[in-house]
Amino acid sequence: MTATTTSAATVDLADALPVRPIRRERLWTWMLLPGTAWMAVFFVSALLLLIALSFGTTDTLGNPRFGTTLDNIIGVFNPTYLRVIARSLGYAVAASVICLLIAYPTAYAIARHGGRYKNALVALLVVPFFANYLVRMYGWQTLLSDEGVLMTWLRQVGVPASFQILDTAGAVIGGLVYGYVVFMILPIYASLERMDDALIEAGRDLYGSPWKTFMTVTVPASRSGAFAGLALVFLPAMGDFISAQLLGGPDNLMIGNLIQEKFFAGQNWPLGSALTMALMVLLLICMFAYLRQTARDAKEARQ
Repeated sequence: MTATTTSAATVDLADALPVRPIRRERLWTWMLLPGTAWMAVFFVSALLLLIALSFGTTDTLGNPRFGTTLDNIIGVFNPTYLRVIARSLGYAVAASVICLLIAYPTAYAIARHGGRYKNALVALLVVPFFANYLVRMYGWQTLLSDEGVLMTWLRQVGVPASFQILDTAGAVIGGLVYGYVVFMILPIYASLERMDDALIEAGRDLYGSPWKTFMTVTVPASRSGAFAGLALVFLPAMGDFISAQLLGGPDNLMIGNLIQEKFFAGQNWPLGSALTMALMVLLLICMFAYLRQTARDAKEARQ
């Protein structure tokens, strides 16, 4: 009787063990509901409204009306709009590459040689970006204007008066780099800071020179951070309109400026919705490419 009782108690205990993990999983599921509801109401519903409106028309007063026309979808392929989209894509790619070239050595220096000052150095990089993005772009506009400090100094050292930085593509790309470079530094820094020093020592033993060790050990180990940084910079830069509006002038407008103009100045909400959907499709393609690369790297790491 004692053995039977003990066996039954053991079975009951084994059946009772999974209860706590199940309850914990249910708790996490319930905690996801507020965020899911928020996204459903304020993102999915707005997205569905944009999709429906992109097939609509405008009345004689410019008010949007739902419909089933494809004129707005076809209008996205207007050569003028395609040039703006291509320009936006080029600016975003250029800004992402420049941010990577700036962020990698910065993050490497802090992560590998920052010592006890790592947190302070990261704070020095992040704190200036707490200021409003619009305010920072106005600051850049003042700095790069023809009467600004930079241009005044350049003319004093002999730069021709016809030379200007404001209202150029370089100014727009520079504004994008300044606005989003911190989003490239942080994920790369996190990857490098987590890297085991033993990997570098092993690389030095196997590959010899510091450059080969860096290229064959450090770069692959921090590749996930670099890809994350590229996504965090490219996606918002593609839809940015403040930098182009304040620093680029009418010849350097991006798709964000075009969408803003259609919604507010042009009173053509259906066409603005179609352009917004085109932008979102481009961003989704880039996001899926990033997720696919991330999954591939994770699979390689497990193997």
